[in-house]
Amino acid sequence: MSQLGAIITKEGVRFAAWSSSARRIWVSIFDDEGTREIDRLELQPEGEGFHAVFVAGLAAGTRYGFRADGEYAPEKGLWFDPDKLLVDPYAVEVDRPYVYDGRLAARRGEGTDTAPLLPKAIAATLPQPVPALPPLFQPGGLIYEVPVRAFTMLHPDIPKPQRGTIAALAHPAIVEHLKKLGVGAVELMPVTASIDERHLPALGLRNAWGYNPVTFMALDPRLAPDGLAELRQTVATLREAGIGVILDLVFNHTGESDRLGPTLSLRGLDSRTYYRHWPDGSLANDTGTGNTVACDHPVVREMVLDTLRHFVCRAGVDGFRFDLAPILGRVDGVFDAAAPLLMAIRSDPALGDRVLIAEPWDIGPDGYQLGNFPPPFLEWNDRFRDDIRRFWRGDSGMVGALATRLAGSSDVFAKAGQQTSRSVNFIAAHDGMTLADIVAYEHKHNEANGEQNRDGHDDNLSWNNGVEGETGDRAIVTDRFDDQCALLATLFASRGTILLTAGDEFGRTQKGNNNAYAQDNEITWLDWAGRDQALEQYAVLLAAMRRSVPALSDTRFLTGEPPPGSEKPDVVWLTETGMPLDEAGWQDPGRYRLVMMLGGDDCRLAVVINGDRRTCMFTLPERDGFRWEPAIETPGGAAGISRPVPGRTLIFMIEHKAAQPQIKENGGGK
Repeated sequence: MSQLGAIITKEGVRFAAWSSSARRIWVSIFDDEGTREIDRLELQPEGEGFHAVFVAGLAAGTRYGFRADGEYAPEKGLWFDPDKLLVDPYAVEVDRPYVYDGRLAARRGEGTDTAPLLPKAIAATLPQPVPALPPLFQPGGLIYEVPVRAFTMLHPDIPKPQRGTIAALAHPAIVEHLKKLGVGAVELMPVTASIDERHLPALGLRNAWGYNPVTFMALDPRLAPDGLAELRQTVATLREAGIGVILDLVFNHTGESDRLGPTLSLRGLDSRTYYRHWPDGSLANDTGTGNTVACDHPVVREMVLDTLRHFVCRAGVDGFRFDLAPILGRVDGVFDAAAPLLMAIRSDPALGDRVLIAEPWDIGPDGYQLGNFPPPFLEWNDRFRDDIRRFWRGDSGMVGALATRLAGSSDVFAKAGQQTSRSVNFIAAHDGMTLADIVAYEHKHNEANGEQNRDGHDDNLSWNNGVEGETGDRAIVTDRFDDQCALLATLFASRGTILLTAGDEFGRTQKGNNNAYAQDNEITWLDWAGRDQALEQYAVLLAAMRRSVPALSDTRFLTGEPPPGSEKPDVVWLTETGMPLDEAGWQDPGRYRLVMMLGGDDCRLAVVINGDRRTCMFTLPERDGFRWEPAIETPGGAAGISRPVPGRTLIFMIEHKAAQPQIKENGGGK
């Protein structure tokens, strides 16, 4: 691990920071409440940008911050101002949450000492590393995306003081729910210390998602009041239940934002090193947030690696999801799949076996990089999301795209001879409409965000089944329920890793808000008491079926050829009459029906899809000695090779060996 930050010894504490252009750096020591500066000591240059000082007599629990001086020329990317207290980039604990205040962005000479406005880093003794165990999660499993605070704020079984925290995820009621769904890993939306965007306080809003970090290693005290120990214990409890933990981390930007943003940490230490700048000195903005972390700089690269090692070695997490991940692979602003940081993560002894997931896009040049990350990176697949929504919305000509997505998206991921899909398939995620809102709102409704509904995506590929928003019309309510079931079933039927956002299994709604990042309230808090238990039970049945049918969680691309050791093709695509779909059928813009027959010598699974609004009779191929039965027992399910399938429905049929008639022996006196 790095020697930057606060290193505790028996004799005292060594404080170290890095800056290539600061003339002087100090450490400010504060009292036990973090309110009064009681000492200020200058760090001494140690060469190659390192500055350090050893302070005898200090111990764990010391509250501190850095200050730096040098040229102040924001137009050139220089922001030195000793009146700005700077939180240590290597802080592993802070004593309070970040709170935005306009004085944090004051120009040099125009503001006051910002120490009263900022959290203080706490010099902490780290626990011993956890045992080096392999990740629990395996590709092909179910990832459950969790907004930590919103997830349990309204859960009736969680003690009120614990609601909204990481510790609440270890509560038996939560563990039971996760196990029912067959969750392989929870993916925690950002839990490190973050700050609100500057426009939110005036609107009475706050960032509820956490995608605006300041310190990469320190957990947000609102989510983890007991700090790293809380995360470590929750990881251990979930691991005992067979559930891994994946952290969603943000290394692409920080809450210091653009040139009008606050000076909190990296900007005040060495903005030109930690952030990408254009030749004229202005900040690059490949993230849409005002700044871009310079992940190609060696010092930044080591900071990222040290952060990942910290959470693996000290908390035992299974892996990471990287927000706007192309930033991690940009070298001089250009994405490179062999970028030093991406290669270093893969080759690091502590990180190489971890689950690594990329969100494969940013808004910079050539920012859409789906399919271009190196193995073993898994990638969020927005083409799956969009094509599945288009099919069930009723768009024409989508049956071929539907089959491609169900088969593992080989058009995206079958590169350089790769045989397995690295796709993370999802229908809905934190960003965008919820699963329930996809079928209830044709348009976004973000009025509560205070931006006159201008924020968020306009093209949601959603539909409302006849009425926008809430309705008491039972027919429409039933149609929406059926549509949610069809979307969930398509997700669980797909090749690759699947991702479900917490609450989508029981109909969570954000009232059409597709950008609810600033809604730390009932808009995003999961309504456990009002959940749709019928939908939830269906999701549980889907999860159980996926676990029991190996062909569903297999990540090898479906090719139509026999897999090794079999004479049967891995998949056959059929019409509703049980005949192979021909080229004309694939090209038919009016085709909304399809059967995906997953091969097997002993049994086959048929994924029967009726995207039309009319009921249709489907007939499955028959084999001697076998019998077709519903793979999920639902009302009206019937065995046999033919059955009517209602419109807008996906069902699963599984082939079992037929019971052999018993033959009675003659004679023998019995």
